[in-house]
Amino acid sequence: MRHGGFIPWDDDADIAMLRDDYERFREACKKDLDTGRFYFQDHVTTKGYRWGYGKLRRKDTLFLREHQEHMPYEQGVFIDVFPLDPVPDLWAGRAAVNFYCFLIRKMLWSKVGRVADPSASKRRIYRILDSVPEEKILSAYDRLIRLSKGWDSRWVRILMFPTPNREYGYLKRWYETSEDISFEGTVFPGIRDSDEYLSFKYGDYMTLPPEGRRKTHPVSDIRLVDLGNDRASH
Repeated sequence: MRHGGFIPWDDDADIAMLRDDYERFREACKKDLDTGRFYFQDHVTTKGYRWGYGKLRRKDTLFLREHQEHMPYEQGVFIDVFPLDPVPDLWAGRAAVNFYCFLIRKMLWSKVGRVADPSASKRRIYRILDSVPEEKILSAYDRLIRLSKGWDSRWVRILMFPTPNREYGYLKRWYETSEDISFEGTVFPGIRDSDEYLSFKYGDYMTLPPEGRRKTHPVSDIRLVDLGNDRASH
């Protein structure tokens, strides 16, 4: 909204869907995805995948995150696809869910954190967490997904991604209505109450953040596809 397109220092795009839509999207990928060019990953479809959200990736590309070179799955250029699950209306309930999510997220991250964290003591903690069987961690995550389906709530969140403030969630209505928004000259459906949503998430979002907070994803290797002639290029 601030730039009318890509944020100059940002290097990815994210899509969020309510859980029911996300599960329908996953099923649609099995039937309708152009598997000659794309593939979809999440913890249900891809062994060894340890993130609680999906990635739609481009075949014959590479986007290798630093310290994730050892992860046992393909790592092409991607768009994150985040499922939004209900969380309790009561703040105390959302805080409890947030703590549970924090524990699962750290156990999932341990496979990377054990080599990536700059703190030696935290690397030791991650090595201990990495001893928890992956199946048990994902089972705990799946139990939370099933539990959340029973909450008829005004609030949702990405369970396996930090929320931006102490509300520990987002209002569901922000994701239920949309309006057309121009992005790099192309029109996409975006959040109708964008000012309210962005103010909630970022505060004064129209002011550029300090240079030290303009984050990117460090990569150790990247390979793109030349769409004009399908030749791979670095």
